[in-house]
Amino acid sequence: MAKMGSRKHLKRFKAPENWPIHPKEYKWTVKPSPGPHAIKGSLPLLIVVRDILKVADTSREAKRIINNGEILVDGRVRKDFKFPLGFMDVIEIPKTGKVYRVLPDEKGRLILHPIPEENKEFKLCRIVDKTTIKGGKIQLNLHDGRNCLVEDDFKTADVVVFKVLENQISDHIKFENGTIGLITGGKHIGELGTIKEINITKSSMPNTVLIQTDDQKTFLTLKDYVFVLGKEKPMISLPGGK
Repeated sequence: MAKMGSRKHLKRFKAPENWPIHPKEYKWTVKPSPGPHAIKGSLPLLIVVRDILKVADTSREAKRIINNGEILVDGRVRKDFKFPLGFMDVIEIPKTGKVYRVLPDEKGRLILHPIPEENKEFKLCRIVDKTTIKGGKIQLNLHDGRNCLVEDDFKTADVVVFKVLENQISDHIKFENGTIGLITGGKHIGELGTIKEINITKSSMPNTVLIQTDDQKTFLTLKDYVFVLGKEKPMISLPGGK
């Protein structure tokens, strides 16, 4: 039984630091189901409902709410209380009319940022890879696990505006100088700035990007940490009114 529990559950003290739970309150917590986001970059749906949104006081109440189909993720009902929610996912509670987007704060913790209801229909997805499949079509692999077939010129690190209900791309933000980027990792996580220079190395060293903030400060970060949000201004609202 102990072996089975270790696979299905997660000890609290081993849970990612961005989870809003007390590591010593109980021994076990919810282990996310396999899905589009890794454990370190996600939050189980039960923890979101009970500990962040606080629409339930106990696990049992949270499971009932989820099982009743009262929580939508990217426009779809999710009844798996272990479903992993990650960066840019949109969570909606139709009964309350509340809509949230999963974003990092400046301490690297995933938070639920309230957004207007009209913004729930789209999310931004980063292209992490692309491949040529049978017939010469291009398949984009997005950061949230989605795959899309396209014909236009897309590159890795570009971001697409994805209509979740129509299941299609409606716009495209190129990863290039002058665009606005959100830092999603490293010591500058949660900061926003303009891409001033992209440094592509021809060695095993990682590619880097020079970022300039609104107060004219500059810093260097890894290319993989930069998620472009728009050409002149972010296409989404951010925590702190950025």
